[in-house]
Amino acid sequence: MNATSVRAPPSVPASRALHIALWVAQVLVAFAFFMAGTAKLTQPIDELAKTMSWITPSSGPLVRFIGLSEVAGALGLLLPSITRILPVLTGLAGVGCTTIMVLAAGVHLSRGEYSGLTAPIVLGGLSAFIAWGRLKKAPIPPRA
Repeated sequence: MNATSVRAPPSVPASRALHIALWVAQVLVAFAFFMAGTAKLTQPIDELAKTMSWITPSSGPLVRFIGLSEVAGALGLLLPSITRILPVLTGLAGVGCTTIMVLAAGVHLSRGEYSGLTAPIVLGGLSAFIAWGRLKKAPIPPRA
């Protein structure tokens, strides 16, 4: 084979199954992030500390920031795709949610809380899948 006969494979459009899987992931991850973020934004820090061992009374502003980031991520996973206004933001929200989960896993690892790794690994993996799917494999076209 010479260099002129080697060609890239033709671009294959994303399958319907991939779009459905991405939408299911987007809804599930958005729901989880919205619920967790809302709790961190609305519940008293002392109440949160009873169920989340990493929270201390002095970590109030950080907890609120994490909650706000989670709610923003949840909205970013759905609204741009639903409205088709700047749908690339959905993929970027997936990157942001993945980052949040990597940091959460790091906190649990540093504290020796290995049982607390399940949610960050699952949600982080789904968020990475959304980021890959919506940025590379199956982007949603913007509104015309």
